[in-house]
This record gives sequence, structure tokens and C-alpha cells, in this order.
Amino acid sequence: MIDKNNKIDQSYFWLNQPIYKIKNHRLYMSTSPNTDFWQKTYYGFERDNGHCLLTKVINDFSMTVNTEFYPKKQYDQCGLMVRIDSENWIKTSVEYETENYSRLGSVVTNLGYSDWATIDINSKINNMWYRIQSKKNDFIIEYSDDGISWKQLRIAHLHSKFHELNVGIYACSPMDSTFDVVFDNYILEKSKW
Repeated sequence: MIDKNNKIDQSYFWLNQPIYKIKNHRLYMSTSPNTDFWQKTYYGFERDNGHCLLTKVINDFSMTVNTEFYPKKQYDQCGLMVRIDSENWIKTSVEYETENYSRLGSVVTNLGYSDWATIDINSKINNMWYRIQSKKNDFIIEYSDDGISWKQLRIAHLHSKFHELNVGIYACSPMDSTFDVVFDNYILEKSKW
């Protein structure tokens, strides 16, 4: 994602570019307000305007990142994204709820409908590792406190057929606010799953 010259690798592209800077091979991002990734379920709205830095993959992959985040408003979030198009994708992150608890989890969107699977965690946690690995249309989504010991969040399936996927990092602020996030230790390699 970040090359040896401390710039974004040319194989990556922005979907809804945010304000960002790169320092010491870490990506610092500030989200725009009213940005989100969600499709229809329960809330009824369709949003596909969050920030992503993505690259194309055609083979099974393993993608890992460490996030450091400082949320301000409900649903502020950052993590990993796997995307076919606006109606078929996976994201994993911590979504801020209140000063007491946040929701660690994932959203899987198939055929234009999103789901949301979560675990409640303490809102004082502001650092989390994520990993997504693929096996064709199946994906294992994991998290870690230290990037060494991993815990499974879920196994999911994308129903839509694809020849390539767009994968990478994402962040958004669904409410009328912004927040700051740092992405570090990003690795994209062959799937070990």
C-alpha cells in the first residue's frame, strides 16, 4: 500500500479520497462527515460514499492491517474492505457507539442488503488488528489485539460472481462529524487459510 518512497503504491486507488498524509510508512486519514457503507437493511438507506484505498486481486489473498483510531461520534469506523461493487462487499472494523462501549464486528453485503454481526467491547480500546483471508467466494474475518494471536469473528460468503476483487482499507463517519485514524503494518499476500 505504501511503497519504499513513502508514497501510495501505484497499484492502489482511492474510492472517495479523504484528507490524508503519509509519515514513516503510516497512513494518517481524516474522514469526511456523512460518509458510510451500508445497503438497505433495517435503516432503509443506501450509502456508498465512505473512503477506501483499494487494489485489485484475482487470486485468493490474506490481508492484514493495524488501526489506531480516535472516534468522536456514533458509528465512526475504520478497518478492511473487500469489494465487488456497491451492492456486494465485506467490511470489518470497530464502530464507536458511546463512551462506554463500541461494536467490534463485520458487515457482509450481498445483492444489495447489508447485515451486521458484532461483539461489544470497551470504547477505551483505540487500537485493533484485522485480517481477512479468502478461499474463492468464502472469507474468514479475524481480529487481534497484538497482530500475533488471532480470533475468528465470522466466516462469510459473497454470492455474486466475480473475476477480480478490490481489497484494502476503509474509514467513514456516518454522522455529521470527522475523526482521525492511522493505518499501519498493512500486508497483502497469498491466502494461508
